[in-house]
Amino acid sequence: MPAVQLLLLACLVWSAGARTAQLWKANDRSGQCQYTFKVASPNESSCPEQGQTMSALQDLQRDSSEQRAALESTKARLSSLEALLHRLILGQATGPWEAQEGLEKELGTLRREREQLETQNRELETTYNNLTRDKSALEEEKRQLETENEDLARRLESSSQELAKLKVQCPQAHSMSQDVPLGSREVSKWNVENLDFQELKSELTEVPAARILKESVSGHSGSEEGGSGCGELVWVGEPVTLRTAETITGKYGVWMRDPKATYPYTQETTWRIDTVGTDIRQVFEYDRISQFAQGYPSKVHVLPRRLESTGAVVYQGSLYFQGASSRTVIRYELSTETLKAEKEIPGAGYHGQFPYSWGGYTDIDLAVDETGLWVIYSTEAAKGAIVLSKLNPENLELERTWETNIRKQSVANAFIICGTLYTVSSYSSPEATINFAYDTSTGSSKALTIPFKNRYEYSSMIDYNPLEKKLFAWDNFNMVTYDIRLSRM
Repeated sequence: MPAVQLLLLACLVWSAGARTAQLWKANDRSGQCQYTFKVASPNESSCPEQGQTMSALQDLQRDSSEQRAALESTKARLSSLEALLHRLILGQATGPWEAQEGLEKELGTLRREREQLETQNRELETTYNNLTRDKSALEEEKRQLETENEDLARRLESSSQELAKLKVQCPQAHSMSQDVPLGSREVSKWNVENLDFQELKSELTEVPAARILKESVSGHSGSEEGGSGCGELVWVGEPVTLRTAETITGKYGVWMRDPKATYPYTQETTWRIDTVGTDIRQVFEYDRISQFAQGYPSKVHVLPRRLESTGAVVYQGSLYFQGASSRTVIRYELSTETLKAEKEIPGAGYHGQFPYSWGGYTDIDLAVDETGLWVIYSTEAAKGAIVLSKLNPENLELERTWETNIRKQSVANAFIICGTLYTVSSYSSPEATINFAYDTSTGSSKALTIPFKNRYEYSSMIDYNPLEKKLFAWDNFNMVTYDIRLSRM
């Protein structure tokens, strides 16, 4: 074995783990140079047989062949990748472009799915916000109703105290009211004009039944045809129910027909507004009375301004209403769905300052009669007494104003017939009365006891329709009418 190979073998043995090696060089018997080295095996206690050594060498050769094969395979794949990369750069490959198109399609699908998820998320957020807003509105309505209940309780207690004082101060009158049969009482001899408020006279004066029958038009509602159609109210009939509201928002509200209808509306066209809530804007319109009775509106108006209370009316094709939380009266033309005029009523109480006895922010109440458009309200200057103003229906300017001596919060509602204001004693008593009348032509007032029935015991709106000669009312979810009789002029 050449000396260089022996040295290499010695280095391999050294690197394999042996740390002690000896090398000799000497001539053999024939005079040739021989190298001899000795290395101690770190793992073997004795030398293996020749067969075992050959087996180990074969294993090493096989492992080496496998590694070379793996290396060649790797080289082949690398070459393939390099060629593919080259083809992609030169734009000659077609398969990868197809893959790229597939990836782009998949990416587009993922983007659409993401947009759908984002849309659903926005819709959920909107729904949540709406539910939160509705919850807040309901909570506000609950607080409002609780406040109204407390006010009603206080007013009831105050009325009871005033009644007790009146009975103590006027024992003779109280005794007379108990002893004389109903319907045959004479007018009290008191000087009633000196009293501050008309409600003090409500127990003392009644219209005898015989006088009512004598003055009324026999067997007919309203007045005789061909006459002026005006007279003093002497009788109110039984309520006739036309429609019942379906939801809690219809516990109180207002419904009306136009006594001077203009195109495209007719005498049958009916409007209805549910007034429970804090954002009242919807006005339901019915072309025919049958549609109104069945609850099928032909149109729904959405007012550009919020409405408050049950004092709205329709007159000459326009809806007149009080703007929410304000003393402003607004004219809304129904056919064009536009605001035509608005007017602030000077000094008028609003949002619970001078309502009717049932509450409901009924500080400003609009009315229509044979002579035109009116507004019923009160002011600080009037100390809570009812004030009447005649309005110009075009621009809502106040044409004339009257101040009565009827305390607004002591009556449940009011309406006007032929220029005379009439008030109702109670909104909840089944057997209430029309208890006062104020004649604007003379500026005088008087007490009455014309029976008036609150069949459902919560009348929140009572208006007069001069065309039909009927009272329209909203009584605890129910829309009702009353026939009336007027005396001859």
